Amino acid sequence: MSQIAVPPLLSVLQGEAQARPPVWFMRQAGRYLPEYRELRQTAPDFIAFCLNPEKAAEATLQPLRRFPFDAAILFSDILVLPMALGQKVWFETGEGPKLGELPAIETMQGEMDKVAEMLAPMGETLKRVRAALPADKTLIGFAGAPWTIVTYMIEKGSSDRSNVRSKAYTDAALIDQLLGVVVEATARYLAMQAAAGAQVLQLFESWAEGLADDQFQRLVIEPHKALAARLRELGVTAPVIGFPRGAPAMLETYLDQVPVQGLGLDTTTPLHLGQKLQSRVAIQGALDPLLLRAGGAALDRRVDALLETWGRGRYIFNLGHGILPDTPMSHVEQVLKRIVEFKA
Repeated sequence: MSQIAVPPLLSVLQGEAQARPPVWFMRQAGRYLPEYRELRQTAPDFIAFCLNPEKAAEATLQPLRRFPFDAAILFSDILVLPMALGQKVWFETGEGPKLGELPAIETMQGEMDKVAEMLAPMGETLKRVRAALPADKTLIGFAGAPWTIVTYMIEKGSSDRSNVRSKAYTDAALIDQLLGVVVEATARYLAMQAAAGAQVLQLFESWAEGLADDQFQRLVIEPHKALAARLRELGVTAPVIGFPRGAPAMLETYLDQVPVQGLGLDTTTPLHLGQKLQSRVAIQGALDPLLLRAGGAALDRRVDALLETWGRGRYIFNLGHGILPDTPMSHVEQVLKRIVEFKA
């Protein structure tokens, strides 16, 4: 029996450049797809949708039926983790996520053994998707990174994050304790995802921007280091992509200390910095979602620049943030055509 080749995206994270960069888009399953909008109407609310393995698996697979993406990413939300720790989470139309009162640290520590059980539907979703995916497609699991999760837990929803950033100075003990709880819960959650079939794990540190270097060290780097170590203790061997969004000045320092196999780049990352980072690790991302939505010749030029600068090395083509809901599908097709036709 012939051995199945390593999927292209996984191969890049193992250190091997490809003939053309593998590609997937953050939020590639979602509201820009008419089939997703139709499916979403079959669930009473967003959390119920995420916790339904049949519906979540269908949402995960939908973009791969339409586009030549090289990976599927679990359809879920980063805020299922606070929910599993006992904090109420819900979504209000037009306002985004809302969270209830923060449980006591001791209460959340007491709930730790129930995290994997509470989030078992995501494991079932991954199993269903893996069974349906072709062997050359990579399955990605994910979680919100610790500081981002703590931010939502303290702010109780979307905000300018000034409250939690101030509290990191004025109530450092609480923030550090909360980060510790979230690191452990996230490690268990990601270990469950890997056991269910996730071949790659991505950490979305969506709110890494705006931190002073010492705070970035304490709130981002140290928790990421602890999480990476805990994953290996739990037997997880899947490669990890770290994505500290909005902090290009800290990326080299991040790589010096956090043992990730891939590094997500946002839209502010200069091409020359990406080249430098690419000599050390696989890089992913950087196309502006606003440009993808805008389309036209400017989109072609930027895609070509990214491919010419990074496409002959360890590069996973992606956006610098999630695809916008009103992005025309023809623009996605426009980008994917240029990537598929690119020759390294």
